[in-house]
Amino acid sequence: MSTEEKVKKVIEKALKGVRENILEIETRTDLPNEEKAKRIIKIFGATCAGVAIQPIPFADIFILTPIQAYMGTRIAAIRGVPVRESEVGEIIKEIAAVVGLGLLAQQLVIGGYKTFIPFLGAWTTIPIVFGLTYAMGCVMDEYFIRKAKKEKLDKEIMKQVWRDALKVGKEEGKKRTSEIKKDSKALRPEED
Repeated sequence: MSTEEKVKKVIEKALKGVRENILEIETRTDLPNEEKAKRIIKIFGATCAGVAIQPIPFADIFILTPIQAYMGTRIAAIRGVPVRESEVGEIIKEIAAVVGLGLLAQQLVIGGYKTFIPFLGAWTTIPIVFGLTYAMGCVMDEYFIRKAKKEKLDKEIMKQVWRDALKVGKEEGKKRTSEIKKDSKALRPEED
């Protein structure tokens, strides 16, 4: 199986799992919107962390960004803001520009761990990717909350939400590393 086919299968499996788990949560009436958004952010954090430890070196950003964009569409739906995945992709770029090169640097570190230190890769990659996705989700949530009110998200507030959420997300990722590592085996494409 080629790398391209592996990437496609990993994306398909990850998105299938996300769709099955998120659509039900998104439409639930027994949870407040804040709880729905947090649950979705955590599900996507775990999904992205599981995908990131797959044996596809340096492809993470190309796989994770579409998954994170899909997360953004679900958060937007919860907040009553209709958007397409392509629009969320632009929002992700805007957030990345505001939070700086830290996002790119961390993606390079993840690729390095997987390539040069594979036996430690999962234990270091999972908290980083979970944290990054969690932070991205929290910033997008704040963005859509404000957009629903026809307000703009100030760059300094965006940076503060990012920093706070990244810290919380990395801690959550550390706590869930074993669980995510175990569950990620289901994402691995079968060899033909």
